Amino acid sequence: MRRLFVKTTFAEPVDLTGKRIVVTGAGPRSLGFATAKILADWGATVTVTTRADTEAVVEALRAELPNGAADHIEGHSLDLSDRESVDRFVRWLIDKHERLDVLINNAGVHLDLLSRWKEPRLTADGVETHWRVNYLGTAHLTRRLLPLLRKTGEATGDARVVTVGSQIYAKGSNVDIPEPTRPYNSWTAYATSKLALMHMTSELQRRFASTSNLQAYCLHPGSVYTRDADKGLEGAGLIEKVRGALAPVEAFFLKTPEEGAQTQIHCATKPGLRGDIYFTECQPTPTTEDARDSEVARRLWDETEIWIGGRGHWR
Repeated sequence: MRRLFVKTTFAEPVDLTGKRIVVTGAGPRSLGFATAKILADWGATVTVTTRADTEAVVEALRAELPNGAADHIEGHSLDLSDRESVDRFVRWLIDKHERLDVLINNAGVHLDLLSRWKEPRLTADGVETHWRVNYLGTAHLTRRLLPLLRKTGEATGDARVVTVGSQIYAKGSNVDIPEPTRPYNSWTAYATSKLALMHMTSELQRRFASTSNLQAYCLHPGSVYTRDADKGLEGAGLIEKVRGALAPVEAFFLKTPEEGAQTQIHCATKPGLRGDIYFTECQPTPTTEDARDSEVARRLWDETEIWIGGRGHWR
């Protein structure tokens, strides 16, 4: 049945034979799963990551692909909230492969959709959960993979970092970087983590586009029917049950994961696409004044470098 209320612009298919792509956060019914499946079907060799059950996800992807494309899928566990997990994944990837054409930073969390948390929930290393996973974990992974990405960009003329953001970034503020304001609100924390990813994208482009042919993009995938809301509503009792009952209605009005994946696929594959641009529906989209603050982007990059290097605690 055609859904009149869902607008989707589809990426144009590209022959990706010989390309190697990493897609984080590729669990079942996710944007990452759909993205990996399409890219492998177009010829790329795709490494997917999940926090758990990675082998099962790899098998599920292979089962949905033709025989030739099924051979192009591999996987490894990755927990963006765990410093050692990130380093372990990077060591494994670099030991196994000599090139990386595209890193798609798809993984992320929003764990309090109902704003029930009155105080920040901290990860094991003492950092607010949304900031730690969405921004710090993604930045850590990206920095560790930069040598391989830059090497590929210099050799082939085209390497890319594609980061899935959210239009909610506009609700974030540079005032909250890196010190969140009070009182605590998980939506503000989530928005600020996505704003920080915009700054990371700008700095990647500024520092490495001209020297290493590395293009960086940030994007909003649209409103997509995935499992993300399930995690954000865990323990919500009646609301969780009502959402389950109304799932078919919700699915009718939201994009499928395959539809939601189109903009990140566009950014990852469109020949000659210039970076440092925010995309929605495969089209450039204006950004907020906070997102264009180059001084904040530079400062955040430097502070993140200190944290990644283990030379200080995140404030």
